[in-house]
Amino acid sequence: MSETAMSETAIRSVEELREALGGDPGVRAATKERTRLHPRDREWLARSPFCLIATAGADGTCDVSPKGDPPGFVTPLDDATVAIPERPGNKRADGYRNILGNPHVGLISLIPGRTETLRINGRARLVSDAPYFDDMTVKGHRPVIVIILEIEQIFFHCPKAFMRSGLWKPDTWQPEALPSHATIIRDVSPAGATLEELERYYGPSYADRLYAQQ
Repeated sequence: MSETAMSETAIRSVEELREALGGDPGVRAATKERTRLHPRDREWLARSPFCLIATAGADGTCDVSPKGDPPGFVTPLDDATVAIPERPGNKRADGYRNILGNPHVGLISLIPGRTETLRINGRARLVSDAPYFDDMTVKGHRPVIVIILEIEQIFFHCPKAFMRSGLWKPDTWQPEALPSHATIIRDVSPAGATLEELERYYGPSYADRLYAQQ
């Protein structure tokens, strides 16, 4: 055990957790869960271009993967099911592998400028083809995999985290405070590519390959 861990006061029970948090949740928080899509949920998903999907494998290995596409890409199939299309990536498939071993998935859907989020928890499966794949074609790319998420919990999450972070306030942004993505990859990756090679790869043509299979 590290010296830091030895000096910590650990929480080891639900009772200790409740005490640390100052009691039970309020009525609004405790009763906001639903199991089926409300028209407001559908309206939100139709406007959302980005989500985060959390998975855990059978061995407990965790992954959170960002997914982004034109607004509405998270598609309701019925009042209890949504579909999330695959887009070309690095083929690590960490989240997909996790789903094969453990179907429990958590999704957070965001809309830029809005401080609340829509959260969906449920059971997922992977599908390699279905009639609705055609409706998910973007820039000529028909997905080769779609995540089907059967809703067990859905609710809107309060704005506090986004308000505290000032996430959507441009005057707080400092993207230039860090080196370029090519420089970061050069420094942390053992692949051996030069900075010049990485700058070319992540340069202006990178946007042209967003929907091209690598």
